[in-house]
Amino acid sequence: MPGTLFIVTAPSGAGKTTLVRGLLQRDPRVQLSISYTTRAPRPGEQDGREYHFVDVPTFRA
Repeated sequence: MPGTLFIVTAPSGAGKTTLVRGLLQRDPRVQLSISYTTRAPRPGEQDGREYHFVDVPTFRA
């Protein structure tokens, strides 16, 4: 099924998270792609919600 890919990118503090949350609430067809990272989770972050947190060998596999 064809779709449209939106990439939201901007400097820190520009409102990316606010924009994405608004889109997710407004349109049930919008889905979030969760990125993978090798960094440690920050306070309050949960694996599979903000990011998928993996070690370097897993990331490179």
